[in-house]
Amino acid sequence: MPAFKKTKIPLLWLRRHTSDRNFVLISSVLVGFTAGLAAVALKTFVHYIQVLLAWGNRFLDQPVWLVVFPIIGILLTVFIAVVFFRGKLGRGTASILYSIAQKSSMVERHKMYSHVLTSGITAGFGGSAGLESPIVVTGSAIGSNFGREYHLNYRDRTLLLACGAAAGIAAVFNAPVAGVLFAIEVLLTDISIAAFIPLIMSAVVGALCSKIILREDILFSFDQISPFAASNVLYYVFLGIMAGLVSVYYTRMALRIEEVFEPYQNQVFRRALVGGLLLGLLIMLFPPLFGEGYQSIKILESGDPAGLLQNSWLSFFGTNPWFVLAFVGALALVKVVATTLTIASGGNGGNFAPSMFVGAHLGFFFSRTLNMLNIGNLPESSFTLVGMAGILSGVMHAPLTAIFLIAEITGGYTLMIPLMIVSATSFAMVKYFEPYSLDTKKLAQKGELLTRDKDQTVLRIMKIRHLIETDFQQVAPEATLGELVQVIAHSRRNLFPVVNKEQQLEGIILLENVREVMFRTEKYDTVQVKELMAQPPAAVQYNDSMADVMNKFDETGAWNLPVLDGKQYIGFVSKSSIFTKYRKLLIKTTEL
Repeated sequence: MPAFKKTKIPLLWLRRHTSDRNFVLISSVLVGFTAGLAAVALKTFVHYIQVLLAWGNRFLDQPVWLVVFPIIGILLTVFIAVVFFRGKLGRGTASILYSIAQKSSMVERHKMYSHVLTSGITAGFGGSAGLESPIVVTGSAIGSNFGREYHLNYRDRTLLLACGAAAGIAAVFNAPVAGVLFAIEVLLTDISIAAFIPLIMSAVVGALCSKIILREDILFSFDQISPFAASNVLYYVFLGIMAGLVSVYYTRMALRIEEVFEPYQNQVFRRALVGGLLLGLLIMLFPPLFGEGYQSIKILESGDPAGLLQNSWLSFFGTNPWFVLAFVGALALVKVVATTLTIASGGNGGNFAPSMFVGAHLGFFFSRTLNMLNIGNLPESSFTLVGMAGILSGVMHAPLTAIFLIAEITGGYTLMIPLMIVSATSFAMVKYFEPYSLDTKKLAQKGELLTRDKDQTVLRIMKIRHLIETDFQQVAPEATLGELVQVIAHSRRNLFPVVNKEQQLEGIILLENVREVMFRTEKYDTVQVKELMAQPPAAVQYNDSMADVMNKFDETGAWNLPVLDGKQYIGFVSKSSIFTKYRKLLIKTTEL
């Protein structure tokens, strides 16, 4: 008997002999364990790819690998995606949010492993993107498919999906609280207290996997933290404002570069080659852009930024302190370009780690500048760490995740007050300019995103194409009254669309409007339908949003409205079918 079936049998027994609540708790542990192992596998995979590349580089006289390896990684990723997954990887947390909103939290099975493979190759070969989003996708796919395998309902399946994501984040950073908060802030639009327990259990199990298996040099952590001084509060506020502005720049620049690559979506290998070359040239100027970038954050935290210039073409200009500082500031801005080039050209990765990279360099740049100008005596390591939370809050729209993530990776809550100041300030700034995060903006523009407004959420999920009724008997405008009476006699409806030969709607016949004349047999052959029809109070277009449709119903007071595709008649949509569907979706999307 296959191992999978042997494992499945006791779980099926538990499914039948335990309550739904207890089964979800057990499932959350199993999902957390599996997602934690997937995160460990991905981090280990990337680590050993880079160890192998570093060993091979010893045989080269100059660091041309900085250009060549990222191109190889992106091309390999595109090849695997096209050949094995038909080019449909569904990158980033946006794909999971889409699955929650539009696919009843059903995530494709291949995402349980495809993102581990492709993102590992992209980042391992130097692609300037993070592994956290692929881990979120992997963990979410594990949770979703576990729920599907054991026939859990939408709410429980969504909860397990979030458990997988929480465990993935917890495992990457050994930060279970941040994993739970990420699931709540980014994936779940509504949550009840009862849902916290499965999330916590998954996150703890995921964090234990990485804590037990991974070595300290693979995990991202800090031990030297300067104590918080109340006299620096104003400087932290200024850093929060800067982080908010840079987060807006990050979001808009990333979307703009993606738009440049959009016309070449079908030319996958050409796009990968061009994007890889541009990325390689950037890395030759700014070597810290190679890979996730956590090593350069640790260099900043140690207080010796000159080490970032190693292998850079720009090292020709020396290591003057002001030049090094300008180099650090430039890194904060070009990282956005490098990350977007990596992803838009076909690589797999996310913006979580790049956000932290940008924030660290911004925080160091800000504090070192003021120190060199003798304006203050700021703890640069603290500003480096707090800056990460500022950009993460602004780009991901997840301030709580950012605050507790930095608190956990620093091993305490020494920086809690400055973390809260910078994250809240940055988030407030970004919210004013960008209501949606980088990962959700496109979904929101298409109306495919769940929100905390239940009415708007349900209306966005509903689509006209699922509500069209086509069992209305059509009549031609040239038909006689007698022919109309025959149609009425064989119909259960009291409304009849008048449609011409080109299938265009010319009007409607309401039974109540022709009830008197239909019994006057002497007019059966002389009166035509076009003389009896009336114009509908409004028409619904096939691509209209449900909010627009409901506005038309409210304005006209009608119970049925025709649906057109341009001028072509398709059918009718009725209030009763909308209300029925609305009620079902409201129940389906109720609190977890």
